Amino acid sequence: MTLDPILNAPPAIQIHVFAAIPATVLGPFVIYRKRRDLLHKSLGYVWVVAMAVMALSSFFISGWRIIGPFGPIHLLSIFVLHGLISGLIDARATRITEHKATMQGVYWWGIGFAGLLTLMPGRRLNETLFASHPENGYWVMAAGLLLLIARWWFAQEGRLFSV
Repeated sequence: MTLDPILNAPPAIQIHVFAAIPATVLGPFVIYRKRRDLLHKSLGYVWVVAMAVMALSSFFISGWRIIGPFGPIHLLSIFVLHGLISGLIDARATRITEHKATMQGVYWWGIGFAGLLTLMPGRRLNETLFASHPENGYWVMAAGLLLLIARWWFAQEGRLFSV
């Protein structure tokens, strides 16, 4: 593993990655913690800012171009930004069930699914994690996708993290 692909990347990618780190780490703690106290609210705002910076910085990163510099992954960034705003509005209006479901969706799609896509060979995170064996990114992507599908299926069946 080497951090050179990230440290030598353009500023937009560095900002994106360094916002993704706290968003990824804080996400489960904030969205699955049982107590909804000042710590939840404070860390929640840090998480929202990290997610917003991550989503906004993605618009300055072009990979799979379809419309100008934008590709399909930018739709996830729009989803994340919309979800963050909707989730905050729900929380302020004390619609806690909707707030919780929205923020969990933002995390799993914005971090989980989009994060898996960054493991494709040729992407910087793949170069960072799997420099000598980039094909390992496909295995991690497959395992992660299976976990996301399992999480979705169990949630649909009401067996996981009741919303």
